[in-house]
Amino acid sequence: MTTTGQRTSLWRLPAVRAMFAVTLLGISSYALLLSALPAYAASTGAGLVAAGSATTVFLVVTVLVQGTVPAAVRRWGLGPVLVVGLVALGLPAPFYLVDDSVGWLMAVSAVRGIGFAVVTVLGSTIAAQAVPLERRGESIGIFGLGAAVPSLVAVPGGTALTLAGHFSWVAVLAASSLLAVAFVPGLVRALGTPPAQPEPGGSRAAVWAAAAPSLVLLVVTLAGGGLVTFLPIERPDGSLAAVALLLFGVSTAVCRWQAGVLVDRVGARLLLPASLLSGVAGMALVALGLTTTGAAAAVAVLTGVLALGVAYGAVQNLTLVIALARAAEGQTTTVSAVWNACYDTGTAIGALAVGAVAAGVGLPLTYGLVAVLLVLVLPLAVTLPRALRAAG
Repeated sequence: MTTTGQRTSLWRLPAVRAMFAVTLLGISSYALLLSALPAYAASTGAGLVAAGSATTVFLVVTVLVQGTVPAAVRRWGLGPVLVVGLVALGLPAPFYLVDDSVGWLMAVSAVRGIGFAVVTVLGSTIAAQAVPLERRGESIGIFGLGAAVPSLVAVPGGTALTLAGHFSWVAVLAASSLLAVAFVPGLVRALGTPPAQPEPGGSRAAVWAAAAPSLVLLVVTLAGGGLVTFLPIERPDGSLAAVALLLFGVSTAVCRWQAGVLVDRVGARLLLPASLLSGVAGMALVALGLTTTGAAAAVAVLTGVLALGVAYGAVQNLTLVIALARAAEGQTTTVSAVWNACYDTGTAIGALAVGAVAAGVGLPLTYGLVAVLLVLVLPLAVTLPRALRAAG
């Protein structure tokens, strides 16, 4: 593990810089199509549930494969596994243009889900291994910035291009993860010898350590997945949809990054509950905005999206830091796999179940129910930060 003084900027570490570049390019491949692909499917005549099915398949495959990544790294090493993941994520993206049937979109998404599983698990693993323990929150924040910036640019950009009839550009640009392969050799050298990984039987404790924080994350990403998948369809005005997703990306990026700096300094006792409450308020405001019209509706939607982005970004960082603190050293990859599986499971549920419920009761009421779901995990958000105090 790289060591550095407490006052040294983490951006000066080669491993951190390479990790940021790989994360930025890899997650951009995912983010470009997150809202664009459902919007494209809807434009070809797919229904509300079918429009979200490609995203759901992508994330179901991702979750299924994420659990195999720790074993793959033990067998073949981090570098080769990461390269395979980046290629599997980016190379198939232009093949969306071969056919616009829902079945074909789902098939291509399934292949890409394999690559996304690798990129997500190893990205957070590298962030935890690249720095001393006392700087882990900040490093995870930098990783989070690399993952969140695509939400700021690629999600609204891909959506705007698709709504304007230029989905072909989005599909080609989503091959961006192939560019990240060039950074892998330098990243592996900068990391040096990784900490010893536990035997497969010892991973059970890591799974339990990560389970409760990851449940909080799952509910928050469910809310985010439901928002980015269906808000552009419910409000197909390209301007409002793009601005809303832009605000979501801004608040996500800033809060995911800065939550890492804050948690190293002040802990998560207040940060995690406050972040979750921001998500409750955000979903409620979006639901309210969708029931009204005019300027008031736009203000409510945009304010709600901004508040949900605060929760979406901060909770990602805080729950990963807490999960790692609850586990033993050497269990980083397993913790990362569990955390990422819950992240993507939540997004997948948001992309499918929210649409299924909304088809029956409408999207505003469905978003209100999601706000209630966020309230239900608030007790966990209050009790989980004790792990950081115990670790300290």
